[in-house]
Amino acid sequence: MGVIVELQIPTHQFEFGRRFPTQSGDAAEFERVSARGDASVPVFSFSEPADGRLEEGDPFADADGYRLEFVDAPDDHELCLVSWRPEADPFFRLLDDHGGSIRRGTGDSEAWTFEAEFPSHDDFSTFRSAAEDLDTSVEIRRVYNPTSTGTGAWYGLTPRQRRTLELAVERGYYDIPRRCTTIELADELGISDQAVTERLRRGIVTFVTNALLFAEE
Repeated sequence: MGVIVELQIPTHQFEFGRRFPTQSGDAAEFERVSARGDASVPVFSFSEPADGRLEEGDPFADADGYRLEFVDAPDDHELCLVSWRPEADPFFRLLDDHGGSIRRGTGDSEAWTFEAEFPSHDDFSTFRSAAEDLDTSVEIRRVYNPTSTGTGAWYGLTPRQRRTLELAVERGYYDIPRRCTTIELADELGISDQAVTERLRRGIVTFVTNALLFAEE
């Protein structure tokens, strides 16, 4: 039976954190997407990267197992994708050695928080023991079984996704007829209209996957 784990690691203590150009007060989010090209390499989409901060050809790209790519997305938007091989960093290699895979992450200049999935509690247990020998401070913040009703980290929702979904329901976005728009939600949350749409979409997919689809397996 699989297990979902929330991990946190200081930004300066692993290669990805040092490479990604977050600054004080900034935050970035990414989420795993369908593989492109080599299916063995996980690919993640970035949400709300700092304007002008990341560009194709940046030193971050194609360096030491990392790759940065920009692709066209619906509504004339550009989507930032990042991928890496496990050997790019001891933390990612350790996850891979014990069957762990990252589902999503949120980070800033201080720390990165990852949601990772392990095939079983035994795999997670061996990872946890091995992590103590790393020269980094990997903190296990939460562990939950996605098949247990009512347990876990909001069924895998990030705090931002949960807040956006809650606000959408409270303001009547899902009412018929609708009592608010994504633009109004964006104004209240202090983010873009596109970011609201993405958070709602990702939040619904995450909730249904963890609350319903896992239970059917």
